[in-house]
Amino acid sequence: MAVHLAVVAGFSWNPLSDASAILSWQFMRSAYEAGTVVALVSGVVGYFVVLRRTAFAAHALSDMGFPGAAGAALIGVNPVVGMLVFTLTVGAVMGMLGERVRGRDTVVGIVLAFSLALGYLFSSLYTGNSTEAFALLFGQITGVTTWDVTVTVAASAIALGAVAVMYRPLLFASVDEVVAEARRVPVRLLSVGFMLALALAVSAAVQVIGVLLIFALLVTPAAIAERLTRRPGAAIACASGLAVLFVWVGLAIAYYQPYPPSFFIVGLAFVTYVVVRVAPGARAWSRRGLMGSWDTSTRSTSPPR
Repeated sequence: MAVHLAVVAGFSWNPLSDASAILSWQFMRSAYEAGTVVALVSGVVGYFVVLRRTAFAAHALSDMGFPGAAGAALIGVNPVVGMLVFTLTVGAVMGMLGERVRGRDTVVGIVLAFSLALGYLFSSLYTGNSTEAFALLFGQITGVTTWDVTVTVAASAIALGAVAVMYRPLLFASVDEVVAEARRVPVRLLSVGFMLALALAVSAAVQVIGVLLIFALLVTPAAIAERLTRRPGAAIACASGLAVLFVWVGLAIAYYQPYPPSFFIVGLAFVTYVVVRVAPGARAWSRRGLMGSWDTSTRSTSPPR
């Protein structure tokens, strides 16, 4: 059931008072819980999406989850379950393609268009509440239930665990796949594992940001972080922190405004990226890394730490 935010009390400029008012509502507490978890996993997974230059493939994967979610809603199954099945299947195929998926934008785009058309067909056949189909596209973070939060936490935990297990070899393969393969790093297996982790992250985020806007939360914070630091650990922490900040501030603004939280979350991320992109100081940071950088000469010899 959709929950629309309304101004129940004016903004007081007292952070403690405002936070207490916002968190006094169960639906806002659930929104913050789910949003925080999704933001953390988006920052971690998104860093590798940016590093591996597979942003379009990630965007396509998130959109391809729409027919799975819409089809599940059509047959009376939880949309997140349908999206999980669909994205995990597509993610495995993309992972098996490995490096080749980066050069097949045309094929991916064609399959993406068909997937969206299939999702639209399933949505048109769905006779239930139309707001559920709409929420699949643009998110309904203030409508998440305790069960939704549990599913989101479980999917995100699995995705984070998978990235943690693969971290060093995945980082090495992302920096220089050819050298990593020559050093007998299981590049193909890592590619499949990462795309499966991405599929889990996408499925977890659909309730927060929606299928069409997931890309913004996955890529934008990581793209900002990459311009501020070249250290992998610092970049991941920065991306996750920014994603959490965007979600928290976006939800707080939406509480006092009659507009969708997704707009404020994505809008904050976009404005921050533009500022970092055009600011002279940020451009200088992006060249040397605000918090340092690894020596690029080591890319051909050993995985970055």
